[in-house]
Amino acid sequence: MKIGFLVNDVMTEEAGYSTTRLGCEAINLGHEPFVFGVGDLAYDEDEMIRARARSVPQKKYKTSESYLKDLHGPKAVKKRITVDELDVLMLRNVPSDDYLKRPWAATIAAEFGRVAMRHGVIVVNDPNGLAKASTKMYFQLFPEKVRPRTIITRDRDELKAFAKKEGRMVLKPLQGSGGAAVFLVRPDDIPNLNQMIDAVSRDGFVIAQEYLPAAEEGDTRLFVMNGRPLRVKGHYAAFRRVRSGGDMRSNIHAGGRLALAEIDDVALKIAETVRPKLVQDGMFLVGLDIVGDKLMEINVFSPGGLGSAQKLTKVNFNRPIIEALERKVHYMHDYGRNFDNVDMCTL
Repeated sequence: MKIGFLVNDVMTEEAGYSTTRLGCEAINLGHEPFVFGVGDLAYDEDEMIRARARSVPQKKYKTSESYLKDLHGPKAVKKRITVDELDVLMLRNVPSDDYLKRPWAATIAAEFGRVAMRHGVIVVNDPNGLAKASTKMYFQLFPEKVRPRTIITRDRDELKAFAKKEGRMVLKPLQGSGGAAVFLVRPDDIPNLNQMIDAVSRDGFVIAQEYLPAAEEGDTRLFVMNGRPLRVKGHYAAFRRVRSGGDMRSNIHAGGRLALAEIDDVALKIAETVRPKLVQDGMFLVGLDIVGDKLMEINVFSPGGLGSAQKLTKVNFNRPIIEALERKVHYMHDYGRNFDNVDMCTL
């Protein structure tokens, strides 16, 4: 199959990224992967979507490092492809990374992906679902029992009242990712709350969220594919991020460290609770960030960490993801190109 990986920028991709690992796995399984950035897209006068794409010259790669070296280097095969003729288009860009510096790029992938669906391209995650998830407000559409208590506002008085009621709370921007501008507010911090609110509200609305004591132990990322936890050879595609020192964030680039995750009945119950909406919205591959018996976040835009899960479990989780896409393509070929992407999510 011909599969396109749409990223923010091809040249900023790294060997450890899940997208790179998926591309390497695709070519090793005999497929034809192309990688292109949001700025490489075009809508031509013949009403076809095209892209200035890159692929690699070899048919097998031992590591994602060697694959990426060829993709970035002079050996890369550069070609203007017709996106509408792909079997699969995988949207692996992170809009929040472009939100400030390249606002034109923040929503364009979903918009082009939606047009590609007209010609029967399988687009994952579904661009219509991703449009609903353009901010963290999407998280509030999931069942209340799996979410921390939350308010979203720009009003200082409302935020201060919530802080006094909760005792401890987390402040973070409605837009953004990766732990940027995230604050833990304690009772002693109330005198400085104005400054925290200023820092978070600079670029939009503020999320004030119940602090979960279990966050002291870090969080667990669990990958969900086709609405169900991804499990291979008895191992779940998951890992724990343990906080380091006094930093409340467990993100790896914020100083957190990796640990093996134990996926218990609580985590599986959370995954089952959110499954109907994930399937309804066409979310093929998702990362659930779990703290205790609550979800902290649902990552639907380019969820990363497959390499971390593989490192800890010694299981290659990239292969079953590519194989799941193969099944979708086979279904399309057997039953025609007139299908609903939401239904395809269950294959």
